Amino acid sequence: MTRLFAGLLPWRAAGAGRDLLAGASVAAMGIPQVLGYARIAGMPVLSGLYTVLLPLLAFAAFGASRQLIVAADSATAAIVASRLGEMAAPGAAAYVALAATVALLCAALLLLARLFRLGFLADFLSRTVLVGFLAGVGIQVAIAMLGDMLALAADARRPLDELTRLAANVAHADWRTVALSGATTLALLAGHRLAPRVPVALGVVVLAIAASAAFDFDARGIGVVGAVSGALAAPGWQHLPAPAWQHLPALLPVAVSCVVVIIAQSAATARAYALRHHQPTDPNADLLGLAAANLAAGASGTFVVNGSPTQTETADEAGARSQYASLGFAGVTLLVLLFLTGPLQYLPRCVLAGVVFSIGLRMVDLRALRDIRRESPGEFTLALLTAAAVLALGVEQGIVMAVTLSLLRHVRHSYQPDTAVLQHLAGSGWVGVPAAPGAQTRPGLVLYRFGANLFYANEHLFAQQVLALVDGAPAPVRHFVVDASAITQLDYSAARSLREVADTLRRRGVALAFGRVSAELRADMDRHRITPLIGARHLHRNLHDAVAEADRPAPPPAGADR
Repeated sequence: MTRLFAGLLPWRAAGAGRDLLAGASVAAMGIPQVLGYARIAGMPVLSGLYTVLLPLLAFAAFGASRQLIVAADSATAAIVASRLGEMAAPGAAAYVALAATVALLCAALLLLARLFRLGFLADFLSRTVLVGFLAGVGIQVAIAMLGDMLALAADARRPLDELTRLAANVAHADWRTVALSGATTLALLAGHRLAPRVPVALGVVVLAIAASAAFDFDARGIGVVGAVSGALAAPGWQHLPAPAWQHLPALLPVAVSCVVVIIAQSAATARAYALRHHQPTDPNADLLGLAAANLAAGASGTFVVNGSPTQTETADEAGARSQYASLGFAGVTLLVLLFLTGPLQYLPRCVLAGVVFSIGLRMVDLRALRDIRRESPGEFTLALLTAAAVLALGVEQGIVMAVTLSLLRHVRHSYQPDTAVLQHLAGSGWVGVPAAPGAQTRPGLVLYRFGANLFYANEHLFAQQVLALVDGAPAPVRHFVVDASAITQLDYSAARSLREVADTLRRRGVALAFGRVSAELRADMDRHRITPLIGARHLHRNLHDAVAEADRPAPPPAGADR
């Protein structure tokens, strides 16, 4: 059963005070970011602050992670904008109601995931394609901001179309807006690289607001955010063109896409920081916290929230070790909502676009892509394909492709696993050579390693290689030993194939044995009646005993055990 306040208890005055102060540091860095995320989502700028008010408190109460900071996130914001923009005008009351409905749908789906203990699903989105997916989202976000940064209108739905239209009209860009947004972007990128702990974004936003108010940027042709209200928002379903339930079929795919990202990104972030600080993890309990956070987001009229890697890293660098940092973050946000919303009306849109543009560029993790390319070129291709899918097809299709590519990569590895014939070299132990005809461990013995579970998709490869190694051996094979360290289970098809291989080898006078047989594999062999066919004495717990068997006199025919 999930324990409430797991991220806050046990209470220690010194630790709580430290974490509350860390939350204030997170607010200094995070408030400009969530304003930018609201811009990505097509929501009123102030709705970004609502994502770090009630949702933070909800996760602190119901989540299990002591480190994870839940807030608006660029990836889920982009998913929301990619679909809702076709249903209502961004920023309009109907759009806000649709976004709140998506948040409530996410809460319901996350609650179902918690009830069915689906936290393990995060493991199906590999780090490789997640890097590619976030890179694609980052580029898409950056392109979407270019219109405000150049003071050009661009209403294309697809990023590449929008980039083409902007390039065709770049000669009409406003040079003052370009200069201001360019200076903003350079300052933020340089500050992130040279002084990552300094709230450069907050300083840039404050200076821009002050300059805009003093020199009346709006009158000089530099667009500003405009008047905002500090009152707590409400979903406002009365503004929808139809009853809310009629929109559910169109909104459900958006919510599903968001939930996939929420589960994967939140679980990965929580796990990373829990390992760093030797804390326990409970992904299923965190699902309940994320459901509560999105319920709070929808009820307060804002958009989907997610476990934020950037906010969590900021909190960790500030010394936070519990959810009291979230309480501090929410407290500062409440003060801003109550007393400081007036100055936000002077914030230049191009400066906010520059903040978002820099966030988008930082989502392209060049270091991770470089490491993937160096260590695994095939996975690097998968990352690029995922990024290209996001740009060419859209965010929702990109996340579906990311999950599909992750699963296909795993299936491909299982379908064509690494196989080898093991040979013993003095001073080096067992060394694998390609499992090709002619390879053998020593005259009369083949020690064969199969690097995956045996199942219907790869049982033919196992059978073909075993028989090819026997037929192609330079000396007659008398003992064939399978290193089963990677084989933990058999399905029906694999078991039938294994029985046929065992029968064929027995007829040829080859003794078949298995080494490193786990209890699970032994149970499957018993269930599929393979044990009496091969002989229980030929199933060994370790490889040494299996090889030693080949040095003993030939055993009676395996059929005697049946």
